[in-house]
Amino acid sequence: MEEHRATKEELIAKAEKPAKDSLKMHPFYKGKIEVVPKCVIRSVDDFAVWYTPGVAAVCKDIERDPEASYIHTDRANMVGIVTDGTRVLGLGDIGPLAAMPVMEGKALLFKYLGGVDAFPICLDTKDPDEFIRTVKLLQPSFGGINLEDIENPKCFYILEKLREEASIPVWHDDQQGTAAVTVAGLINALKIVGKKMEEAKITMVGIGAANVCIVRMLIKAGADPKKIIVVDSKGILNCKRDDIRPTHKEKLEFCQTTNAANRDGGIEEAMKGQDVVIALSKQGPDTIQKSWVSAMADNAIVFVCANPIPEMWPWDAKEAGAKVVATGRSDFANQDNNSIGFAAIFRGTLDVMARTITDEMCIAAAVELARCAEDKGIHEDYLLPTMDEWEVFPREAVAVAKKAMEQGVARLKLSEKELFQMAETKIRRARDEVGLLMEKGIIPPYEE
Repeated sequence: MEEHRATKEELIAKAEKPAKDSLKMHPFYKGKIEVVPKCVIRSVDDFAVWYTPGVAAVCKDIERDPEASYIHTDRANMVGIVTDGTRVLGLGDIGPLAAMPVMEGKALLFKYLGGVDAFPICLDTKDPDEFIRTVKLLQPSFGGINLEDIENPKCFYILEKLREEASIPVWHDDQQGTAAVTVAGLINALKIVGKKMEEAKITMVGIGAANVCIVRMLIKAGADPKKIIVVDSKGILNCKRDDIRPTHKEKLEFCQTTNAANRDGGIEEAMKGQDVVIALSKQGPDTIQKSWVSAMADNAIVFVCANPIPEMWPWDAKEAGAKVVATGRSDFANQDNNSIGFAAIFRGTLDVMARTITDEMCIAAAVELARCAEDKGIHEDYLLPTMDEWEVFPREAVAVAKKAMEQGVARLKLSEKELFQMAETKIRRARDEVGLLMEKGIIPPYEE
């Protein structure tokens, strides 16, 4: 019997259900995170230890040695999720207040998937320098900063400056998280089709924050920039383009470093004869045509990651000759989802008290993600682990921590066994806490 292929209307209806449920469940729970004590309170006498007067001794210890703040407080496990709300999901510039539910959701994933305590910070400014100054002022409260949903090209400037000037790790998940998971997926896709990263001809459709970082990370992972073609809304980036503003440094960079053949045209011309296309661009399903996929090299790899509707339906890509297809959706095979990246990457970063998150640490995460899937047996419909494969997150965290130690950016030196036990314990505790609170009815059940 032929497998039922969901219609566009059915898929849209399925995509709309979470939004309808969300409008009911958010007011029921009045938010997704809260502060819960983690220390014993045997009686009110313990407040003299945790607060005044006893805490003064701890304050003096930190004053003598600022590094002691990582021992005496939760700073070593605390991440700030900072946004200005200028590019939220597919909603655009909705402002800091409207961005708050997304940041709370991110904090929830940080805790449940990585055991990381994360707090939303929505800044009421669009000035990048004011944003940078504010993040730097917040550093004493956190062990790391996750930048989120900041418009392009401002996000590149903010990340670059903070990586240079901050004393704690700062990263932008829309760039580095998406790139790490995409690189992981491509590593395994290339294995399936029997091609090598350094020989692959890759086309990138779109030049938002994610694709810019994917290009850079692919090159560091072994891809040849001369064989990469990048397409923006005006066409292929090449040395002949004279319409690019000086503020778009990334576009100017790719005009010089990619597309050695100086190919012209649009998406169709950019895909012709290519081994791989990675699209994070305009929603489909007709952004990419079947005939364009048919004109790619044999055993083509197609990543169409726009949400909620990918640039083309995955079955259309397969019918057109693609060997491996990935999307950004959980209801199709091969979901390219940064949720399997950011929580574990920060887990590993925090566990060794790393001073920064390097691109090499992200690539280490990508390689371990690919290996986790390979250990289970990769095939055309299984490139990457899913969020419910819990064993993946400690392994990924360990890979990141080991790379941080190797690069000399870690404050702590721990064995692989110690790292794994630490990560697994913290992640398991987070899941057990939620389970216990639900079991006891402290988190009340939601009835449909």
